[in-house]
Amino acid sequence: MTYDVVVCGAGVAGLAAACALGRLGRRVLLLDKQERVRPVAKGEVFQPGALAILHEWGVAPRLEAAGALRLEKLVARDAGGGARMVLDYARLPARNNWLLAHDYPVILEALAKSLPDTVELRRGELVTGLVSAGGRVTGVRLADDVVEAALVVAADGMSSRLRREAGIEVRRDEYPHRLVALELHDAPEVDPDFSAYVTPSGLRLRYPLPDGRIRLYAQAGANELRGLDADGLDRWVGDLVRETPALAPLEASIRANLTGRQVLPVSRFLAPTLSAPGLALAGESGHAVHPMAAQGMNSAIADAHELATVLRQGGSLAPAAVDHALARYSAARRENLAHIGRTSHNAARMITDLSRVGRFAGRRALRGTGGNDRIRYTVMHTMSGLGVHPLTPLDRLHQLGVLPDPRARRLPSWA
Repeated sequence: MTYDVVVCGAGVAGLAAACALGRLGRRVLLLDKQERVRPVAKGEVFQPGALAILHEWGVAPRLEAAGALRLEKLVARDAGGGARMVLDYARLPARNNWLLAHDYPVILEALAKSLPDTVELRRGELVTGLVSAGGRVTGVRLADDVVEAALVVAADGMSSRLRREAGIEVRRDEYPHRLVALELHDAPEVDPDFSAYVTPSGLRLRYPLPDGRIRLYAQAGANELRGLDADGLDRWVGDLVRETPALAPLEASIRANLTGRQVLPVSRFLAPTLSAPGLALAGESGHAVHPMAAQGMNSAIADAHELATVLRQGGSLAPAAVDHALARYSAARRENLAHIGRTSHNAARMITDLSRVGRFAGRRALRGTGGNDRIRYTVMHTMSGLGVHPLTPLDRLHQLGVLPDPRARRLPSWA
């Protein structure tokens, strides 16, 4: 079998890559080892930059029609619910200046239904390895077949087999905590925003989902829930609500839905390159950040868009042209992702770092950002995916309150 492109993995990154490349008129084979989509708590919020791309592909209207919720703000709150920092997306100069939330399986379905006719999606197909010739990837092996292609896209997740086989090594930095993910049913209505609560035990994160549901994430120690019996879990919920009084109205729903919890490890990394001759990395095969900043899915969408852009500019699927385009793709995306990674990590540390120094610095930085219009807008603009504007060392001092900022009440000069 011969295709223009083979995409391995049909998560958000793989579906986005297949959609973007298929729209170029390329014959794309999209493979996934799973027979069906699994209902996991993963990547449920889109930022404005990704929404602009999804509108171009026809995906965003499908999500809206399926009941996706618009979230107006990203808010950091104290344990009682008081706002410490508000990122008001209505201030952004974007057509879609809001966050959009829906279930992960619904997002995958909307992407799959938006695939061009040039894309063939095959589930239940395990890619066993890469095919190479002359130091260049030329296809993939399946259980009983070989697929040749001018380009292979590895979108097979954080533990990517294809990335390892291509010799691209990564060092994952593990956070010392886990996130307990809950889907709450029959819970009281909450504000239409993405709220992160600062508590003595770290992060509590909640946002609404369609049909009156709520997604709740709670930071926990690596082994905090391991081996707990019913009484232990009951005490865990009691401590959760006691330390976060703002969640008290949700306590009954938390207890009722605790059996469906998922405990997720959290790590971050950026591969030293996002390409090899004939091969591109997309999504979590090439990078990951703390989910608190809602960047994972959005970065994967941007990967796909950039990959299609450089291939369209190259205009040819000749090996030399493809590899030149892949080098440009890696350089452009790594520069952007490095900054997104720093912004996400710094945002996560403000709330999740439970060390003595971490608590002090994090709370001061959160307060300093929340009270500074210029810095707050800069952070929001970067997180939204509308363009990277790094904070300077002087900005960091303003965040920590070491130096006063005479421009604190003004928007950035570029806004």
